Amino acid sequence: KMDDDDDVPQLSSHALAALQEFYLEQQQREGMKTSQGFNQYSIGSIEEDWQLSQFWYSDETASCLAKEAVLAAGKGGKIACVSAPSVYQKLKEQDGEDFSACILEYDRRFSVYGEEFIFYDYNHPLDLPENLLPHSFDIVIADPPYLSEECLQKTAETIKYLTKGKILLCTGAVMEEQAAKHLGVKMCKFIPKHSRNLANEFRCYVNYASGLD
Repeated sequence: KMDDDDDVPQLSSHALAALQEFYLEQQQREGMKTSQGFNQYSIGSIEEDWQLSQFWYSDETASCLAKEAVLAAGKGGKIACVSAPSVYQKLKEQDGEDFSACILEYDRRFSVYGEEFIFYDYNHPLDLPENLLPHSFDIVIADPPYLSEECLQKTAETIKYLTKGKILLCTGAVMEEQAAKHLGVKMCKFIPKHSRNLANEFRCYVNYASGLD
């Protein structure tokens, strides 16, 4: 029979079972990771959460950006990753190198990284722990979660507070003018890629002579 609420999308019992299975597998994967001495820093060790507008970089892009950050920070340099966890993870894989990194991130799952994790909400750009001193990072690499001027503007406040000068911003190509306006950064030739393709063209921007051109 035809019900009035036919237009209301309802998951069939089949789809529901598939979804439950998916979540179960995800939980099992999470469980396996801990039991197998899993590399907690590898990209994808924490799954993307689309509701938080999360898209991880491809391995290659994350490596390239991490390398650039290390070079830009210099020996013993300090690197802040703002909403760019896959770059932070790549940096941590290069253990023993002469630099330090921290991750500012809204997603508390990243708190597994201990003291280097700083809870960060771009809506409160300067609501940061006291031990994060102004202009204490040699480079800040940031990937604002949303393609909106408001998000960029607020993230920019955080970036300007943290950096001694160098900025590496990753955001959509459509943000070029706003990026220049709020951070004085210019688009690089390097094209960052994600592990899943994004609909929007994505680019990197810097305010110093980088290796990304």
